[in-house]
Amino acid sequence: MTNLIEEVVDSRVFRNTIGLFATGVTVVAVEAEGEVYGMTANAVTSVSLEPMLVLVCVQKEAHLMSFLRQTDGFSINILSEQQQNLSSYFAHMWPHPEPPAFTFIPWLGGPRLEGAIGAIACRTREFLEGGDHWIVVGRVIGLYRAENPANPLLYYRGQYRRILAGR
Repeated sequence: MTNLIEEVVDSRVFRNTIGLFATGVTVVAVEAEGEVYGMTANAVTSVSLEPMLVLVCVQKEAHLMSFLRQTDGFSINILSEQQQNLSSYFAHMWPHPEPPAFTFIPWLGGPRLEGAIGAIACRTREFLEGGDHWIVVGRVIGLYRAENPANPLLYYRGQYRRILAGR
């Protein structure tokens, strides 16, 4: 018989439970007023193939939200396991005074992060109410995949993780 742990549902227990679902790590980026703005996001998912739709969940108070509303597109840049520093930086958890090295390339929906293993260019389709987040739905207008992509950066139980070879 499996040991079961049942707990009262509250936000901390919910966060710990949903943290058992491993996710990839991305940087969502927009260009507004001639500047590039980015945010680390792991609440990203495909929605539909016909039409091709994706969504990203963005906290309502997030700095990026105002820029997402000003523009008609954005990019979702999939990070490799070597880009943990960029995830920390765009999550405002970078401990150093100078940012890590990175470059954004002008692209279809929004700027593409150079070195990302994949990217999705989107035209913003709608903003849906999602509690303390906005669910931003984008129509896919472009795709990028690295020719020989490195392993993705993963997030599990509140920590960055890596894929182990041969498992």
